[in-house]
Amino acid sequence: MPKMKTHSGVKKRIKLTGSGKLKRQQANRRHYLEHKSSTVKRRLASDQIVSKADTKVLKKMLGI
Repeated sequence: MPKMKTHSGVKKRIKLTGSGKLKRQQANRRHYLEHKSSTVKRRLASDQIVSKADTKVLKKMLGI
């Protein structure tokens, strides 16, 4: 049986933490930043843990 390939899009966007959880960046931080408040920009700057519902699929895409 052939080896499973890692999904290229996912490997660029998702990182694995030391405890085995998946970490991702938040959307809406790329452009039109002059219209967004500083509070919103600060909130969007922090990384988030991937929801439990999506973790199983994403780990399979990463080959974990």
